[in-house]
Formats: sequence, C-alpha cells, structure tokens
Amino acid sequence: MMNTSTSNRRRFMKGISSGIGMAAIIQSNAAVSNASELRDRNTRLPREVWIATVSQEGIEGETPKDHTAQFLRRMKEIEPYQPDIVCLPEAFLRASSNNLSDSSEPSEKLIGPLTEPFAEYARNNRCYVICPIYTHEDGKYYNAAVIIDREGNAIGEYRKIRPTIGEMKNGVSPGPLDPPVFQTDFGTIGAQICFDLEWPDGWQRLKKKGAEIVFWASAFAGGKALNAKAMTNRYCVVTSTRKDTSKICDITGEDVAWTGRWNRGWVCAPVNLEKAFLHTWPYNRHFPEILAKYGRKIQIKTYQEEEWTIIESRSPDVKVADVLREFEMKTYDEHMMAAEIEQEKRREV
Repeated sequence: MMNTSTSNRRRFMKGISSGIGMAAIIQSNAAVSNASELRDRNTRLPREVWIATVSQEGIEGETPKDHTAQFLRRMKEIEPYQPDIVCLPEAFLRASSNNLSDSSEPSEKLIGPLTEPFAEYARNNRCYVICPIYTHEDGKYYNAAVIIDREGNAIGEYRKIRPTIGEMKNGVSPGPLDPPVFQTDFGTIGAQICFDLEWPDGWQRLKKKGAEIVFWASAFAGGKALNAKAMTNRYCVVTSTRKDTSKICDITGEDVAWTGRWNRGWVCAPVNLEKAFLHTWPYNRHFPEILAKYGRKIQIKTYQEEEWTIIESRSPDVKVADVLREFEMKTYDEHMMAAEIEQEKRREV
C-alpha cells in the first residue's frame, strides 16, 4: 500500500509537471509618462533604484512556454526605463495553464530551462530579476523565489516559509523560518511569498537583517496589508501578483506606483534609498538649520499626526547618515532602541 507521503509527492509531481514558475512605464498619478523624460542610469542619484513589477493580468496560455513568451513581451516594454530590478508573480509560468502533460520538473539548479530566459533578460538589460519557481533539494520541494543578478547568475533563493495546507498536501515543504537577505549593488533585499503575508515573523526578521526592499510575489493582491508591512517595518515593499493590483510601496506605506484598469501589465518607478525615517520629536528643532545649510540638497517631509519625518538626500554630494551625525539625530529604530534600553535599566532599579 502506498504511504501518504509517497502519494502526496506523486500528486505534487503531477501538478507541477508543466514546469511551475514563481518566483512599468510609470502610470501612477504622480509619475512621468514617457521614456524620453527618464534619466540615464549614469545621471541618477546614487541610491535611486528603478523598480518594475509585472502583473499576470491578461496573460493566459496552455504551457510554460506560452507564459514565458508573454511575460518576456511584457517585460520588453519596460526596457526603455532601464529598470534596476524586475519582480514577477507567484507561479507565473503555470498559474493559468490547464495542460499538465509537459514533462518538465521543478528545477534543482536555480538557473535552468525555466529560468534561463529570464536570466538572459537580466544579462541583456543589466538588471536583477525576482524569478520564483518551484525548486527541489534532498527529495523536498519548495515554493521559491530565485534572485538573478545583472549578469544572469542566481545569487540565491528564498523558500516560502508559510505554504498553504493545499500546497503542503501536494508535497510542498515549508522553508526555513529565518529568511535570507541578498546583497545587491543598490542595497539589501529580501522576499516573501503569498501566504507569508499572514504571519509577521518573516517580515520582522528581514527588517532585523537590514532589508531595504522586500519583494512579495503572490497569487492575490494583499491590499492595504502590504502598505502596513512597509510602514511598520520601514522598508519598501514591492508586490507582483496574478490578479488585481501590483504595486510599489515606500517606507511610509504610501503607494509609489501601481497597476490598475488602465495599466494592467506593469509599472516601473524610482525609489530613493538615501533617506532616513525619524521620530519627529525631539529632532525637529534641527530642521530649520538643516534646510538653511543644505537647501534643495535635502528634503524633509513630516507626517504631522504620526510625528514621523523622512529626511531624504536629493544630491549625490550629501549622505543622510552624515547629516544625522552632524546634527546628532537618531533614526526611528535607534531612537526606539535607546528608549527601550533606558526603560529596562529603570525596571531593574
């Protein structure tokens, strides 16, 4: 008699035998609308990252090959924007396929038949690609996101921490509770996948590891919960989904760009990572002096009710960390940590 584990493994293999994969003109209200208006990479701010997210809306096909061709056509439209990184949706090569007769299996190598077309795109466009696929190792299968660098090489993978019951019944194993971060030439990034949204632990661990952008590939849109993740963890969150809205959220939780009725396919927008999130008080007393000294080179934006402030460099000559040191200001996280240390000292008395 076949044991449950073997049965589940075979059902899983049948379900993914078609070659499962997982892992923007700016058309939001406050964005440029034309590639000729965009700055060349050489003239961007030092930590200005152009992020593209691709939606699966409108893409259908019978095979992974069909999906690959359609996604690459959609991604080609992004090329004039010279994206630094492109994110694709969860299970994007298989999501709308009804033909399970293909004999392809999940990838043991991170760059293989399923991912090579996207690695080639990364090489040709000198960009990173978040390309989720199902991977396997030591007889276990994972819903994973492969991170491809500008040379088309895999720099690692994230394995979904919180698969659904349905996924696990079909043979998917949960990934490690401690998610990795990945070093890029523009900053530190991390990933989460779909159902991971419902648990805070992975997101918090990525924050503690220094993630500045977290990419969330998913079968559903997630909505305001993603904005809340960005706001509470004070990093950018980028979503790429099979349906509804895919979007880019800034560290304040505000939408930077998003897909919708009039731009279903993709968006690409800049995010400046040379900024700091501050607790407004008591550092607000320095703001007039900072602006008097730096003028247009520094932008200070205060959220009045929340009493947050974002200090952002608008010049390659000015680093925010230097400004904070000069005026003896702490980031929000440093301010909170200092308060906690003092609280604990006084509890011990």
